[in-house]
Amino acid sequence: MSKKRESYKDAIKELEKIVAEIEDENIEVDMLAEKVKRASYLIRLCKNRLKSTDDEVKGVLSELEKESNATPDEPF
Repeated sequence: MSKKRESYKDAIKELEKIVAEIEDENIEVDMLAEKVKRASYLIRLCKNRLKSTDDEVKGVLSELEKESNATPDEPF
């Protein structure tokens, strides 16, 4: 059975919910550690996703730059 990959958007939504629960003191003390652990996991997931996307975008831009430097300019 394959596990569905959590989306960045869903992770952010869940983080916002956890933060709201903690700020509003709507969380039982017994659940606080679990919520903090989950929030930590979600933060790492988001950071990794952002880093991966940043690297991918930089790679694409680098390739475009290489292509534009390798192609002679055409007169208009």
